[in-house]
Amino acid sequence: YASAMGRSDEKLELARRVWRAMFDYLVASAPRRTRALARRGLTPNDSRALFSLDAQQGRSMRSLADEWQCDPSNATWIVDRLETLGLAERRLVTNDRRVKLVALTPKGARARTSLMNEFYQPPPGLVALGGEELHVLERALSKLAAVEPEGVHHPRVQPRTAKHRRWA
Repeated sequence: YASAMGRSDEKLELARRVWRAMFDYLVASAPRRTRALARRGLTPNDSRALFSLDAQQGRSMRSLADEWQCDPSNATWIVDRLETLGLAERRLVTNDRRVKLVALTPKGARARTSLMNEFYQPPPGLVALGGEELHVLERALSKLAAVEPEGVHHPRVQPRTAKHRRWA
């Protein structure tokens, strides 16, 4: 039992070190994403909203506020900003005129796709890894994606250059 417990503690510590390294790498690469947003006149909140919306199926303000874990007035402010930029629109629900659903405009869908194409370009440090290291990392991250944490919304956008499915 003590031996199994030791292995369990070691595994947990290894998982902590791996998570810390992943998190630190993501944080260190954030300026690239911030510059991509700035070139488009967008904020991180704008991009979060773009990735939560779809051009065909609208979302209620309540569902957006719940996903973003914010007050509905904050969700309204974010959606107002996307509307002003021509990236989103509110649509009336035919059987209930009190409800409006938020959806991407064609311009918003193009902006989201363009942004994801840029976000999916690997940073130089990742490209510098060896092929086998990249395969191991891909396999491990694919397993993680299959058991995503509750409440996580992965974008359903495919970059034009993708040759196979990602995060869908």
